[in-house]
Amino acid sequence: MRSVIAGGSLIAAALAILVLLTAAPAAQSARPAPAYRAPRTADGKPDLNGIWQALNTANWNLQDHSASQGPYEFGAMISIPPGLSVVDGKEIPYKPEMLAKKKENAANWTKLDPELKCYMPGVPRATYMPYPFQMVQTPTQILIAYQFASATRPIYLTDHQPAPSDSWMGWSNGRWEGDTLVVDVTSLMPDTWFDRAGNFHSDALHVVERYTRTGADHLMYEATIEDPNVFTRPWTIRMPLYRRLEKDAQLLEYKCVEFAEELMYGQLRRQPRTR
Repeated sequence: MRSVIAGGSLIAAALAILVLLTAAPAAQSARPAPAYRAPRTADGKPDLNGIWQALNTANWNLQDHSASQGPYEFGAMISIPPGLSVVDGKEIPYKPEMLAKKKENAANWTKLDPELKCYMPGVPRATYMPYPFQMVQTPTQILIAYQFASATRPIYLTDHQPAPSDSWMGWSNGRWEGDTLVVDVTSLMPDTWFDRAGNFHSDALHVVERYTRTGADHLMYEATIEDPNVFTRPWTIRMPLYRRLEKDAQLLEYKCVEFAEELMYGQLRRQPRTR
């Protein structure tokens, strides 16, 4: 009888040890992974320096969209690629009368989109156009230079001032909230669009951007958009940005104004241009 009890005790002990050994890795895996800590600049802030680019179809349409025909004379070359929404909740909360304007824009985007005329794209559109941009960081300012139309804008981290006037790229005052750069953008021109799908705004546009470094070569970008003239409430877009890793990565000159001159002023020629 004693040997049976002793044997049972040994089995129970062995089972208990086995449970502990198998439970330990599971408990360890349940622990959250440590948050990424970005490299620091000399002043201790997350280092956002580099050349970045969005890889999505938001410049075509911020919302879910299927592939569709572009200008027919270009065949598949400028067809519209499918894409997923970058809008939180997928809905852009237009006022009913403004939604009608958006639909009119969409139906005539090949004539009305400001991108066609090489206008500076404004914020947030400059971030997710299919071209790279570069961030150059100092303790007092961050300069963002965009390849499209050679647009630039400074983000003032200290000595915040109101905008002297409206401008295409607006006025940007920034601050750090932990490891996130928060940028308050005001005084934007009403002439820019959010995408080629005709999503638009008024001169009351207010954008709050958030840049958070989430990996060695990734930034998470958010922009909360507020415009009481056009929308019923604020709404947010969100997307990752990726570092350009080519060893010779650089911004190249893309001054597109000359490419738009014929579109805008060709009708003023005395003699029609021949191809």
